[in-house]
Amino acid sequence: MSSNNAAGQLLVDEPAPHVTRLTISNPSKRGALDHAILDRFAETMPALDARCVIITGEGQTFSAGYDIGSLGGSERDGFADEAEKLVAHPFAAAIDAVESYPYPTIAALNGHAIGGGLELALSCDLRVAAEPITLGMPPAKLGLVYAHTGIRKFIDAIGAPRTRELFLVGGRIDAATALSWGLVTSVHPANAVADAALALATEIAANAPLAQRGNKHVIRSILDGEAAPAVERELLALRHASFQSADFREGVLAFAEKRAPEWTGR
Repeated sequence: MSSNNAAGQLLVDEPAPHVTRLTISNPSKRGALDHAILDRFAETMPALDARCVIITGEGQTFSAGYDIGSLGGSERDGFADEAEKLVAHPFAAAIDAVESYPYPTIAALNGHAIGGGLELALSCDLRVAAEPITLGMPPAKLGLVYAHTGIRKFIDAIGAPRTRELFLVGGRIDAATALSWGLVTSVHPANAVADAALALATEIAANAPLAQRGNKHVIRSILDGEAAPAVERELLALRHASFQSADFREGVLAFAEKRAPEWTGR
């Protein structure tokens, strides 16, 4: 089998205590998200117990998005089915696994993030980017109507006008523009973005795990528009429980004693 047809990989390592890094490895296809990589995301994320997860890519590309190159050889009658299999199932499952991870996640954009690759990055809580990269959404140039769940994610992050510009023009923006839009949270020289992501992840992982899980859950509930009385009661109960937690007491004592806290997650 040629390298062009080889399946991509999702590499896993632990570069710091309580930090896991997932690296998209599909060099022959510019980090395209093929079935193997998407399935690996769906399998790996629920099994992790890291307090912060970094998602990044290799070389000059974070991810070129859907592996649409694999659809080129499909028979005309089967083309739609093959496209649906890639976009609707494994991609949705992978994105859900990233979004559902209970602790903070960081996308370290070492290179270009295009299409589904950009949505994957936006599914993380924070994004750090290398200066030379570009970000783009090409559905308009591919004849694709993008998933409403994905578009909603962009509207929540950067507002409707910027989302229209991304999706209706179909061009690319540079990292500085992405920063001004709020699409990324910081920009760094290309040779420093990995270290910046790791430093941020290490800082996040040193925070109280109980608070990280709880605050992420509250943020997600608000963004989802869940204002039902039962949900509000759940969020209030979550806050009340934090007052009773060992971590909260430890955090206050550590602050008063001017020392690093020792978290138990309880």
